[in-house]
Order: sequence, then structure tokens, then C-alpha cells
Amino acid sequence: MVNVLILAGAAPPRPAVLLEALEEFRERGAIVHLGCYFPLNRLPALDGLAEAYALPTSAPRGGLRRPVLRAEPTRRMWLNVRSDPWLRRRAQEADILVALDWQAVYLVWRLAQRHPEPDAVYGLAPSLTAVEKRLGDSRPVSAPTRGRTVSPLGLLVADARRNTQDLARTVVEGATGRKVMRVRAARQVWTAALGMPGIPDSPRARLAQRVQESMKKAGHGASAAGVATAATRHLQNPGVRAKLLTPLVDAELAAGRRPEHLETVVAGELATADALYRAKDLTNAIAATGRVLDRIFNRALHIDTLSSPIAEDPAGYLGPYHNSAVGRALAAPRGRSGTAGPPPTDRPLRLLVATGLNDHFVDPIRRHYETVPEVEVRRLDLTEEPLRTFLTNARARLVADGLAGGSRYTAQANEIFGPHLAWADTILVDWCAAPAAMLTLADPGNTRVIVRLHRFEAFSVWPHLIDFSRVDDLVFVSEHMRELTMAAVPRLSGPDAPRTHVLANAMSLRNYVAPKDAGARFTVGVLGIGAVAKDPRWAIEVLRLLRAHDPRYRLLLIGSDIKPEVSPAARRYREAYERDLVELESTGAVRRLGQTRDVAGALTQVGVILSSSVSEGAPYAVVEGTASAAVPVVRNWPFYSGGRHGADTLYPADWVVDTPEQAAARILAVTETERIWQDAGREAAAYVFAHWDWSVVQRDFDRLLLGGPSGARPAAAPRWGGQ
Repeated sequence: MVNVLILAGAAPPRPAVLLEALEEFRERGAIVHLGCYFPLNRLPALDGLAEAYALPTSAPRGGLRRPVLRAEPTRRMWLNVRSDPWLRRRAQEADILVALDWQAVYLVWRLAQRHPEPDAVYGLAPSLTAVEKRLGDSRPVSAPTRGRTVSPLGLLVADARRNTQDLARTVVEGATGRKVMRVRAARQVWTAALGMPGIPDSPRARLAQRVQESMKKAGHGASAAGVATAATRHLQNPGVRAKLLTPLVDAELAAGRRPEHLETVVAGELATADALYRAKDLTNAIAATGRVLDRIFNRALHIDTLSSPIAEDPAGYLGPYHNSAVGRALAAPRGRSGTAGPPPTDRPLRLLVATGLNDHFVDPIRRHYETVPEVEVRRLDLTEEPLRTFLTNARARLVADGLAGGSRYTAQANEIFGPHLAWADTILVDWCAAPAAMLTLADPGNTRVIVRLHRFEAFSVWPHLIDFSRVDDLVFVSEHMRELTMAAVPRLSGPDAPRTHVLANAMSLRNYVAPKDAGARFTVGVLGIGAVAKDPRWAIEVLRLLRAHDPRYRLLLIGSDIKPEVSPAARRYREAYERDLVELESTGAVRRLGQTRDVAGALTQVGVILSSSVSEGAPYAVVEGTASAAVPVVRNWPFYSGGRHGADTLYPADWVVDTPEQAAARILAVTETERIWQDAGREAAAYVFAHWDWSVVQRDFDRLLLGGPSGARPAAAPRWGGQ
């Protein structure tokens, strides 16, 4: 048994990495104690993986208080905790002392002077190595060999060196301190100096980081950004360049904005991850890869925004990741032990439908096939144990498994999914997300695997972590989603790619047929406004243009408003949206209906259904509204304007507009008279019933699920935008 004492000065920035390491310790039989110089509520749930203890952070009372408060932060930590009974007891019992971060290095060093027997290491990867060494070598080792003792002469030399370094640090700190950075001339001098050639990478980066921090503390964030930009012009090492720019990029992402230097930071992190992966330092390679994915797929870039780099140039934006060593490792196909065949002829088809938290799209399909005699349906509930636990922290597990070329997660996947796959002829997984990706860790054998992708997943990490060699059919909800996703995920055009299909959502449109209220002709409805991508402010601009022509036009907003707490970008959009509505709501020009279960009833008030979104997959709102005989007006979703497919290929061309002015012109034309409006509504309703009612779409699902393997297997990805 090995006792490990881990000491942390700050809450871990990537808790998943710590949890992974603690699981490794437990599997090796180590007992872990975790001393935290921060509140324990900043830790993730440890689930018995370690004993966590909050170290004292306040200075002692009495004459020592002032020297402690004036001490350098890492030394102050030692002075605050050195007499703590828990720490003294655990350090005495420990076989290995671990500094989890730089703040704890000095503390571990001082403990190692008191306790020479334990190994003292910095970081999780070295600590795991130390555990393995301890377990593998049980021979008694003398204290001088195993310990970390320093001779008195060594202590004097170390003190002299430390004093010299302290003097140099004092000079630098004096010239780069916060007070100095309040002076404009000083900021200009440092920016110019750090942008000069001839300074080696390491000191340039360290000094630039110091200057940046002081400028930010002095309240001059723009100058800090300028320093980083100036210094990186002459940095040769991509990893060092990325390290310097990372705080700027992360601050912009946290503020919900697209960073200027994102590509530079991603390139540097990828270079670091690749180097660690090639050196077989998997623990740190996994952490570095996680940081890359955090930034590439940050929701500020793709979800809470009116544009997305994946939509603008999927191949260009994601190319560096796909071409990296870690990206290629995570995309490597594993294949399968069998091949899915046609449906059985001597018994019902066994259909397993995987469902979880969002079953809105798949439940109508499941309920239908439960009534079909030729199909035996079972439901795989992804929210039940042990599946829920296995799917927790899915991305970190998939990255760990992919870079290691297999792991205990592969065995767990086969154990958990194996009985279900053995029963099923076909498994249908709605949402190309974490459960689908974790499922492909298991060998499906002869079971046919069908995965359906909606809009959200195309802008997420999940299609890049799925082993598509274990997926037989990939179903898209629209042609433009297939085009974008195949441009973003090159593997979908390779030899191991699944067949691809486009099948609409299951909608029973008869529910929306009802007489319109009086005055509905002049009511423009927007159904679903709860995300920035719905862009209801665009609809408000359309309303202003309409009311300038005729004040009878009104706007009805149906659905929950954007939640400002989701992200800073969502908060900024919501604030601007509320400002837009102040005058319009007070005059009755705009009414917010809020969330309602009676969508069909709400649509009786709507004469024109407007899609103001910048991005949609295959929206229910347009089809449902049109089925109610509201005339459709659809913005040509900007996310897909670079491809061959979009709103103007999903719907009749005359429904689609590019600008608020065009939208207003179409609305004025189709509502010019009661007769014109009613005729236009009936014609549009007939079109959606012919294309999207379940009575039509069901036949497509029958062909997919009951007709055996069929469909297109594209030889090459479609062109996107300027490719």
C-alpha cells in the first residue's frame, strides 16, 4: 500500500484530469490525501477517490502575523500551514509528496526537508510514475538514497542563490509593477522594448507575462494585449507564443467574444500536445488535447453567436486539428468484428432505441414502431445506471482512450453495451453526441448502428470523437447539415465512412390545422426565440419596416426568452433585445407569449410565420407554422450561405429572403388582401403536408429501418464556400 499526499495551492483548472489521475491511483492500490489551500467547494465530487482537507489560509495571530502577510505567496502558504495537525500527520505517513501546481512547490520542498523518506515530485504524471516505482520495488532503501535531504553547505549555497535571485526579481518587479504601469510612457516603453528583436524566447515570454499582468492590474487591458502582440512577433517557439497569448484568448472567450489570436494559441497547444503524445507522456498529452478542444469548440464561437468559424470555413478552421498527431490518433478507425446484414425474415426486427434527456425528436418514431408487428422495440435509457456514470466526463474518457489506443473504457463499453448490442439487430441513437461516441468504444459485431445528427452536434466536438467505422448509417435532418458536417469531418468521406441519409423530423402536422383568429393576417409570429442563433432582433427590424408602411402589423414572440445567465454573449444580446422592445411593447406592437404547450392554439393568432434565425437544421417552427396556414417567410440562414444547400434549397425559393427589407416586402405582398393571404397560406400548407407530414416521412424511416442497408456512401466531401 502506498500513501500519497497531494498538495494544491489553487483549484485545478481542469478537474477532469485530476479525477482521471485519482482513478489511476485507486486502481494501483494507492491511498490519496488531498490538501487544498482553497475552499473545498471548488473541487469536483471525488466519490471516495481521495480524502480532501482544507488547509488554513489565514495568517497566525501575534508577532508573526505581519511577516507572514508580507511574505512571497508560496512562502506565505508554508508559514500558514506548517503547524497544521492534519498536514503534519499526513506528511509523516506519506510515501510520496506531490505538488499539484507551482503554488505548492515550496510547501512540498519544505516538507521534504522535515521528512526525507518520501519521494517528492511535481505534477500528476511524475506522481503516478513514483507510485509504480514504489509498488514495483519493495526493497528497503536507505534514507540518503531515497530522501531529499540537503546538506548545511547546500542550504547556504541555495540561500545565497535565492538571495541573488530575489534582488534581481526586486529590480524587475520595481520596473514592471502596477504603479509604474499606470504611467502611459512606461507602458509605451515596455511595449516597444518587448517588440524588439534579439531577445531569447524564454526571457522575452517571462518578462512579457509580468508586464501584461501589471498592466491588467493597473486597469489597462488594451495595453496588455498590445504587449502580447508585440512580443509574439519575434517568438519562434509556437508553444511559448501560445502560452503568452493564452490569457488574452481565454479572457475573450470568457467574455463571449471571438479572439483575435485564437488560431495562434490553438496551433501552439496542438504542437505541445503532439510533442507530449510522441514522447508517450499520455497524461499531459490528454490534458493538452483537452485544452485544444475547449478552445476550438467553445460555445462563444458557435452557439451564442451570430456567426461561426466552422460555418464560415469548416475545413480551414478545423484543418490544423485534423492534421495534428493527436487529431489523427483520435480519428483512427478500429473497425469491427462483424458486418451488419439485412433485417431478419423469420422473426420481427429487434430495434433498440437509445434515449436520454432530449427525446423530443425520437419519441414519435419509437412510439410508431412499437405498434408495428414486424418490429420488436426496446428502449435503452441513457439516464439509468450504469450508463449514466459511464457517460459522465465522456470527452475526457474518449480522448484518453483514443490517444492510448484503447483503455479500460473500451472494456467497460463492451461490458455495458454488449448485452444490448447482442440482442438488437439495429440500434438507433438520436443525437450524434456523447452517448453515440461512447457507444462506438464497443465492438458492435453484426448489429447495425444508426446515428442521427441534428444542427447542434455539427458545431460540437462529438463528430470528431466518434469511431465512424462502427457506424453503419449516419442520418442528417437536412441536406445543408450533411454538406456542412462532411466538410468539417473529413473521415465521413473516407473508406470507413458510414452510409449517409437525409430524413426529416417526425411531425404530425394535422394537429396544427385550425381556423385563424380575426386580425391574424397582420400578425407576424416567431416561434422559438430562446437562443442567440434565433436572432429575434432581426424580426424586430422587419416589424419596424412593416409598421412604417402600416401600423396594423404586430409581432408575436412565442417561446422562452434568451437566458442571460448562459453566457456573457447571451447576456449582451438579451440586453440589446430588451432595449429594442421597450417602446414596441408599450404600444402593443410586440407581444411576448412565453413558453406554451399549446403551440397549435398560439398559431391561430399568426398570419405570417417568420424564421429570423442565423442557423437552423430542419426547424419545426417554419413547418408547424406553415401547416397552420400561416404564410412562411424564411431568412436565408447566414451560417450556410457558403454552401450549395441552405434555406433556399430546403424550402421553395419564394419563401426565402436575405434582408429585413426583402422580408418586409414579401409580407406586404402576401398580406395585401385577405384573399391573397388566405390563398398563399393554403398553398404553403399543402406543400409542407406533402413533404414533412409523418404520413410521408414515415415511408423514409421504413426504408431506412426495415429495408436493409441502402443509401449513399459519398466518395468525397462536398465543396464548401471558397474551398
